[in-house]
Amino acid sequence: MTSLPALPVTPAHIDEAAQILRGVVHQTQLDRSERLSDALGVPVFLKREDTQKCRSFKVRGAYARMSALSAAQRQAGVVCASAGNHAQGIAYACSQLKVRGTIFLPSNTPKQKRDRIQTIGGDWVEQVIVDGTFDRANALAQEAARTSGRVYVHPYDDAGTIAGQGTIAAELCEQMPENTSCVLVPVGGGGLLAGIATLLKAQRPEIRVIGVEPAGAASMRAALDAGEPVTLPGVDPFVDGTAVGRAGSVAFDIVRHLVDDVVVVPEGAVCTEMLDLYHSDGVIAEPAGALASTAARNYFATPEQRALLTGSASGAIVCVTSGGNNDLTRYAEVQERSLRHEGLRHYFLVTFPQQPGALRMFLADVLGPGDDIVHFQYTKKNTRETGPALVGIDLSSRDDIHGLRQRMEDSPLHVEEVPADSEIFRLLI
Repeated sequence: MTSLPALPVTPAHIDEAAQILRGVVHQTQLDRSERLSDALGVPVFLKREDTQKCRSFKVRGAYARMSALSAAQRQAGVVCASAGNHAQGIAYACSQLKVRGTIFLPSNTPKQKRDRIQTIGGDWVEQVIVDGTFDRANALAQEAARTSGRVYVHPYDDAGTIAGQGTIAAELCEQMPENTSCVLVPVGGGGLLAGIATLLKAQRPEIRVIGVEPAGAASMRAALDAGEPVTLPGVDPFVDGTAVGRAGSVAFDIVRHLVDDVVVVPEGAVCTEMLDLYHSDGVIAEPAGALASTAARNYFATPEQRALLTGSASGAIVCVTSGGNNDLTRYAEVQERSLRHEGLRHYFLVTFPQQPGALRMFLADVLGPGDDIVHFQYTKKNTRETGPALVGIDLSSRDDIHGLRQRMEDSPLHVEEVPADSEIFRLLI
């Protein structure tokens, strides 16, 4: 660390941001998760930014950055792009600082977040919905700022924003147990990770800082592998808070020097963790908010894994639960993705002979005692001798799939298992 170059954000910048945010944001709790602690065998804590104002850490960076605007800039107003949480932070800052803002949102932003933005910002903000991903919304927002002369407030790739996000680390330094071995941080464009790493590596250099990305939008992992930010060929928008196709350049410059690792988790595992956070911990996390604790389960479950990634098999683990703006109407999709990831739900195309008793035979001879049909779509064709049905089956145990497949093979029916990447799932969820 002694030969580090001058970085765009320093601990002093974060200290300044902390002073600005004093009395504006909450110092969120660091709660022990008994579920995760029992599962891993080491203390696991959740940094509850889902309980922050606007239910996300994003208000820290947005308010800190907008506080630095000149009087003329405040008069002109601001522009931003967001998948939802940064927009809420901007909306809050606009309403408090009396600055008008235009917010560009990708079309996949949940309605719950759109409604919250309007409630928080009131007449001080205007929403522009963009047909496409965050990156398209971001490009249009920057163009609007350039042509209108307004300040563009970046959600993650601005030194002022990063400093604001880094104030979480200042709180962690007061809250974490002495034997903390690592802090797991969700990653979209990298601003939160860069801010937390800046302060933690200055004050607690022995603690590993590890970023966590969803497999469908692992832009920071791709940047580290390539040695520079690169544009992903495609982005899965499910983890909407981190659905970023290219890591921020300012954030990347900090991350590559200060962050110990960035790991990737599948979206299905995130869904399982969202459900467990809700049912066991009473935490309503959005997909991005569940990334860090998903990684704890996937990468730190054994002493060997923990020793490899953190240098300690027994140290405490801190997971930043970054946001709680989850639309409850998405829970059917969350459950679907979780069950498929866990190997408990499978889909098949079953060709039935169009004769009495065919379905009864399937139920009696093919399904096992713990198997349950959760989806059945079939239309009888009077001009054909056979007809296909899309059948979804839930299992009691993931290992039951072997017996089910064997019984299907032994039956007179023609059965095709629907692969996990099939377009059919777009019709189901």
